[in-house]
Amino acid sequence: MTRVYLDISIYNRPFNDETQPKIFLETQAVIFILQMVEVQLLELVSSSVLEYENSHNPFMLNKQSMVRYLQIASLRVLVDEKIRTKAKQLEKQGIKPIDALHVACAEASQSDYFITCDKRLINRCQYLSLKVINPTD
Repeated sequence: MTRVYLDISIYNRPFNDETQPKIFLETQAVIFILQMVEVQLLELVSSSVLEYENSHNPFMLNKQSMVRYLQIASLRVLVDEKIRTKAKQLEKQGIKPIDALHVACAEASQSDYFITCDKRLINRCQYLSLKVINPTD
């Protein structure tokens, strides 16, 4: 089964302003991905980094929705020293610290895809063996 790691931008996308065509299309793709998780066509990965980031979400509806999905994840990654070391290496490639932790968790879980709406992050991760893609891809 295909294993996916979704960053927080994915969980929040359905709550964004869909009047922009790009956001509308990404929202539709995210809803489809989450439906595939619910019917177990995709294996969802959670992490302590996602939980930490979501705990700081000021929007209660977004937060509760994300908690629901994190609870149905089939795998949960806890940050350890190996993940921290990998994240530090990723930071040297210009990746923001929190994003570097997410990518390191996705790699540690042997995810097939890391899915994000962050174009900058996608561009910075092109050299990785992990496939980092936009939900519309």
